[in-house]
Amino acid sequence: MLRDQYKKITAPTLMKELGRDNIMTIPRLSKVTVNVGVGRIAKEEAKINHIIEDLKKITGQKPAVRKARKSIAGFKLREGMDIGLVVTLRGRRMYDFIDKLINIALPRSRDFYGIKLSAVDQNGNLNVGIKEQSIFPEISYESIKDIFGFQVTITTTAKNRADGLALFRAVGFPLVKSEGKK
Repeated sequence: MLRDQYKKITAPTLMKELGRDNIMTIPRLSKVTVNVGVGRIAKEEAKINHIIEDLKKITGQKPAVRKARKSIAGFKLREGMDIGLVVTLRGRRMYDFIDKLINIALPRSRDFYGIKLSAVDQNGNLNVGIKEQSIFPEISYESIKDIFGFQVTITTTAKNRADGLALFRAVGFPLVKSEGKK
């Protein structure tokens, strides 16, 4: 749905807005990375399995487990311990996830007034922190064992921040200048 809209409507509009002659020169969505740091529950395998299941429901793809590369005594971390989960989405799954994020999940989150412009970095990529998984329709409140948050990074082919902002606005991301103002 979002993929077809991008190809038919968004891309030609963006091409005119940015003053480009070739459609291959406009910025595109490249990938979406969803990252969960398990932190203090790293030793509790049952809780990690619940997070894996919830992440699988949300993204439609099984997350890869990231392990610690070296031990850090101050964090009670040992080499080889599970410290995070990551899912990389491309293609149709990426567009479906972004569509769900923009139209369903973000409007359901408490006190959400839009994504701040500071969430877009100098390379035109967007980083959004999600505080709890319950804003996604696949997760029912009854099935939640542990509340966890995650980081969503949307990577683009934009060369600079202005192109990235133009792309995100054209796709339909609710970007705001500051608290509560569009």
